[in-house]
Amino acid sequence: MKTPELFANVPDQRRRLMAKVKSTGSKPEMIVQHMVHKLGFRPRLHVRALPGSPDIVFARLKKVIFVHGCFWHRHSNCARTTTPKARAEYWQKKFDDNVTRDERSQETLRALGWEVLVIWECETKDQNGLEDRLRSFLSA
Repeated sequence: MKTPELFANVPDQRRRLMAKVKSTGSKPEMIVQHMVHKLGFRPRLHVRALPGSPDIVFARLKKVIFVHGCFWHRHSNCARTTTPKARAEYWQKKFDDNVTRDERSQETLRALGWEVLVIWECETKDQNGLEDRLRSFLSA
C-alpha cells in the first residue's frame, strides 16, 4: 500500500496516533448526548444534510449543538489548545481551516434560522454547569 503524499513526512507513531482520532462518538460528545437524553430530549445525531453536520440536532426546535474538541477547534485561552512543535506550519494551516469551516457552518445555519450552541470539550467536565447551559438553550 502506497503512503499518501499528505503523510509522507509524518512519523509512523504520529500516523498511528492520528488514525485513532474519531470524528463521532467522542467522550465529550457522549457526555453531552447523555445529558440531553437525561433532560428528556431525543435528538438526531450528525445530520449531514445540515451545514457542518452538527453533532446534535433538535429539528422541531430548530436548534443544533456542536461539541468541539479544544485542540482541534482552537478553544481560546484553554490549556488543551496546544500546537505540536513538529510541522508547525502544517498544523497551523489545519487549525485555521477548521476554525474557518466552523465559523462558516455556524453562520450558514443561523442564516437558515437555526440556533447554534457550541459546547467545548473542557466544559463537559463541569456537569452542573453543562446541564444548566443545555437546559437554558433547549427551553428558550
